[in-house]
Amino acid sequence: MAESAYRWDVPERFNFARDVVDRLATEDRLGLVAVSTDLKRRDFSFAEIADASKRWAAVLRDAGIGKGDRVVVVIPKIPEWLFCMTALLRIGAVAVPSAEQLRAKDLLYRATHSGAIGVVGHVTNADEIEALRPDAPALRSWLLVGGERAGWTNADALVRDAQPWDGAETHRDDLSYIVYTSGTTKDPKGVVHTVAYTFAKRMQAAVWFDVKPSDLVWCSAGTGWAKSLWNVLLGPWSCGARIVLHEGAFVPEQRMDLIRDLGVTVLCQAPTEYRLEAKLPDLGGRWKLPKLRHCVSAGEPLNPEVIERWHEAFGLTILDGYGQTENTLLVANRPGLPVRPGSMGKPTPGHEVAVVDEHGEVCPPGETGDIALLGAPPSLFTGYYRNDEETANSRRGKWYLTGDRAQVDDDGYFWFVGRADDVISSGAYRIGPFEVESALLEHPAVAESAVVGSPDADRGNIVKAFVVLRPGFEPSDALVKELQDHCKAVTAPYKYPRAIEFVADLPKTRSGKIRRVELRQAELRKKGATAASGYV
Repeated sequence: MAESAYRWDVPERFNFARDVVDRLATEDRLGLVAVSTDLKRRDFSFAEIADASKRWAAVLRDAGIGKGDRVVVVIPKIPEWLFCMTALLRIGAVAVPSAEQLRAKDLLYRATHSGAIGVVGHVTNADEIEALRPDAPALRSWLLVGGERAGWTNADALVRDAQPWDGAETHRDDLSYIVYTSGTTKDPKGVVHTVAYTFAKRMQAAVWFDVKPSDLVWCSAGTGWAKSLWNVLLGPWSCGARIVLHEGAFVPEQRMDLIRDLGVTVLCQAPTEYRLEAKLPDLGGRWKLPKLRHCVSAGEPLNPEVIERWHEAFGLTILDGYGQTENTLLVANRPGLPVRPGSMGKPTPGHEVAVVDEHGEVCPPGETGDIALLGAPPSLFTGYYRNDEETANSRRGKWYLTGDRAQVDDDGYFWFVGRADDVISSGAYRIGPFEVESALLEHPAVAESAVVGSPDADRGNIVKAFVVLRPGFEPSDALVKELQDHCKAVTAPYKYPRAIEFVADLPKTRSGKIRRVELRQAELRKKGATAASGYV
């Protein structure tokens, strides 16, 4: 059967919490291994997870949050994040998952644009969220995890005392998430996914992760909550597997220790993480990973030398996969499919993916065009929230355009060529130049700025800013640090420019638009590298 002929068979009535988590709760099985920053381990059965989710559902309901209501969620990588997110699915509310590194300005935009009526935060980021209050009067429910704070409702105490509630019926066409993704010249776009998407994610876990009910899956890739949500929660649990959730930051040696000590069997990491682990001396000698059987990479293309190094150490080939926040795994190197080094692989089940020209016609083998997805499978977003123009721009006739370009060979393998937009893939993050440029322009020394990705051996790209100074300011190392600190303060710290170059002017079109492509190509020539892609 052709991959595009795969039948999704999404139930008309589906609720991930009820139809996946609650059913697994009837079995005596472990569902979650949570590791804190101090490496303390807590195990949760599916029964415990279901109970916590139902208690959270009751708390959210009593806070005035119901079906269709938007809720901004800013919780670290702790079990309460999973309990809250499954509870929102359970009651049919619409989650707006947001990374804990986001600043007040970022969160305010997401809250107001989405029309959120509630926010769930953590004591560690409450100060930043609190700054929204004067400008977001529609946020009437303020729930706090991890402590007490004036003006907030202590969620922990309420959850502990709540009577579990099964939630509401949900339809496959009901909204489930609005996830904000970086743009290039405009504000972040709200990617809308429905309940059907939460069902469709099982394909990725089964086909690419090769997940079995007996597996322990650790997916650290997608440090922004969008991809973490898809890969950590929806896919593995849909296949009945246990998952790992580690609260701590990535440290190569510690990560390898945990993979070994926890007995991880399926591993999904960002290329940056694999790259730094591959640099560890005596990788295969110091770490024996007899239980690890399958590895995939998500975020951007992985260097062939890293794949080779990993294979030499553990006898496992890391499989790349390609997709976006707007969809799921579209093209991949999959188990059972011969790997051609450097290739993206082939389309995944349920997806007719092609390379098309400017007229929407499929390109012949070897010709470069736009990567496109036919039709509207349940794995594809329904559009950009309150942005009909951008939604329309993402279509070319019957095709959805991913924004990346590639070639297809005679055997149907895809080969990535380059990005069609300016979004920067750095480590596991996708960073919009506009957000960083806007932050820089708030500094009194900056007259103009342009931000591009500059190739980096470990991160794929780093954020680099080209800055035109205002009269009265001179370039200096001190000013570089001042601008970097300024960006960290007004936007998420991971977005700050790791390199800054002061220039007299910026390349522009006749209409005055900055030609980032010229700057980006200059960086590629300097580094002798190729562009990174918008991988899963």
